[in-house]
This record gives sequence, structure tokens and C-alpha cells, in this order.
Amino acid sequence: MPRHQFTTPEIAMIAGTRVALGMGIGMLLSGRLSRDQRKAAGVALLIVGAASTVPFVVSLVHSKAQPGDWNKAA
Repeated sequence: MPRHQFTTPEIAMIAGTRVALGMGIGMLLSGRLSRDQRKAAGVALLIVGAASTVPFVVSLVHSKAQPGDWNKAA
């Protein structure tokens, strides 16, 4: 498996997307807002967190992988 060294901005972006995803899930489970408010906020944060995470991770994997890394036996 290839090793990756992440820069500080990359780590911050990963952390930010995790926070948005976690907040979205937390809002869905929270009892402090009305059901409609909780659902709208939770779904919006969940979508933003997931939508920003997937392309970011894919770009990191493709930018950091060296040719032939995927073909090496473990």
C-alpha cells in the first residue's frame, strides 16, 4: 500500500469535511431543533461533507500515487 505525506492545507481540508459530515449527522440526531429544521440542516451539512470529501480524496489518491503503485503485490 502506498504511503502518503499530507500537507497542512490537505489535513485542514480533510478535517473540515469530517466536521461538516459529523455536524450533519449530529443535527439529524439532535433534539434541539424542530423536526423540519433539524432535517433540513442535517441533510444540507451531510451532503456538503460527503460531496466535498469524495472528490478531494480521489484527487489526493491520484496526485500522490506513483506509476505502478497499484500493481505491486502486498
